[in-house]
Amino acid sequence: MVLRRLLRKRWVLGVVFGLSLIYFLTSTLKQEERTIRDRTLLEVRDSDHQIQWNVKFNLGNSSRQISQCRNSIQGKNLLTDELGYVCERKDLLVNGCCNVNTPSTTQYVCKSCLANGCCSVYEFCVSCCLQPDKQPLLERFLNRAAEGFQNLFTAVEDHFELCLAKCRTSSQSVQHENTYRNPQAKFCYGESPPELQPV
Repeated sequence: MVLRRLLRKRWVLGVVFGLSLIYFLTSTLKQEERTIRDRTLLEVRDSDHQIQWNVKFNLGNSSRQISQCRNSIQGKNLLTDELGYVCERKDLLVNGCCNVNTPSTTQYVCKSCLANGCCSVYEFCVSCCLQPDKQPLLERFLNRAAEGFQNLFTAVEDHFELCLAKCRTSSQSVQHENTYRNPQAKFCYGESPPELQPV
């Protein structure tokens, strides 16, 4: 009963409204500060930011234990590890690397890829992109990327991360924002977008 009477008074409602307004403004400003800080971090990065093109460990080096491999994670049946091996999900080792002793595991697979660097399978796109001879193509892409696009790729630290990002479908793969230019080859690491297929 006392609480009801207290809440009916205008000054109490004014205090509640004022505190709510202060909370809203401070949380909005904090969010804006975070956004500005993140944007600044991207812009402050060296324009000479170099991508690490070679993976630090080697499967052939038996004197050292392989700690972990990164992989493409998202594939339902197939995965690509950072060494360019494509394997079935069941052939993935606990450290994240593909089991190279399995007959179905192959390295630098370009099986579903066209000459323009567009592939029908994401994992094959990443694997094909990881081939050492694709480095000049990727360097040309990074040098010619538009300013806004460049900020996206400056967060990339190495060849594997670049291929993961480049092979994801992008606005270059679609036309009119709702149709793939080529539904059979929508994952691209190449410089040019997929060729437009007639409907």
